Amino acid sequence: MKDLQNKCKIAVVQAAPVMFDKTKSTDKAVKLIAEAAEQGAELIVFPELFIAGYPYGMTYGFTVGSRNEEGRKDWKVYYDNSIVVPGEESERLAQAAKQAHAYVSIGVSERDAVTATLYNSNIMFSPEGELLHVHRKLKPTGAERFVWGDADKHYFPVADTPWGPMGAMICWESLMPLARVALYQKGITIYISPNTNDYESWFSTIRHIAIEGKCFFINCDVFFTRDMYPKDLHCPEEIAKLPEIVCRGGSCVVDPFGNYVTEPVWDKEEIIYAELDMQKVPASRMEFDPCGHYARPDVLHLEVNDK
Repeated sequence: MKDLQNKCKIAVVQAAPVMFDKTKSTDKAVKLIAEAAEQGAELIVFPELFIAGYPYGMTYGFTVGSRNEEGRKDWKVYYDNSIVVPGEESERLAQAAKQAHAYVSIGVSERDAVTATLYNSNIMFSPEGELLHVHRKLKPTGAERFVWGDADKHYFPVADTPWGPMGAMICWESLMPLARVALYQKGITIYISPNTNDYESWFSTIRHIAIEGKCFFINCDVFFTRDMYPKDLHCPEEIAKLPEIVCRGGSCVVDPFGNYVTEPVWDKEEIIYAELDMQKVPASRMEFDPCGHYARPDVLHLEVNDK
């Protein structure tokens, strides 16, 4: 492992997107990046699908073997507010990262520049405003498959940072054991998880991954409420069934020993600040290094089709 910069000042942004509005969501992201930068953040992390929201509870009129025109209208609104990368919105985010002189990770609904397929993606920028990579979610979960396609490229990108290799796995990608190993094989030290998982058992999962990967786990969850949905959607009955707080958050940071650096934050928007002691990463691998001295490549081998 290369030498790591000792400290990483991180801002975990637990915030609500402006639902189904890419311009206003981008405006909000730019403002929050600047706010985090004022506090000295060197790494700023946003939740899954911050642009332009996670359409929790909506069916878009899909049932097995059929769909309806009202749902198609709502899907088209969401499509129109998904972004092409690179494009206008990503350029604004890149400039915000450059002005902040910080790494920025943010979840977006990405619209393919050639086809009409949408992808649940995470994009990352350097402190110089460079688009480092786009990671598309490998397998949308459950009914998410009605909205977003399987990743067709950008499977396991990592960024070479002063704190070591850094990458992201979106939501339930982190439940895919071999996908986790694909990142461990790249020596990941900061594992970013943009997600919408506000249920109790998830917190056992993230602490296990931090211990297993001997890395910092950045759990960045979204917070949003029922009244944030656009009022002109064609599915008022679906929205009315949702709880007042649709996603409670729970964002936190876990160290390589499975301990909370910051405790989960619930039921509000908040920027969570922490200083990561990066020397904990190599220290934690003294007795367990998942793809190093504790591995058995003669017995177990993972072949990754990474493109």
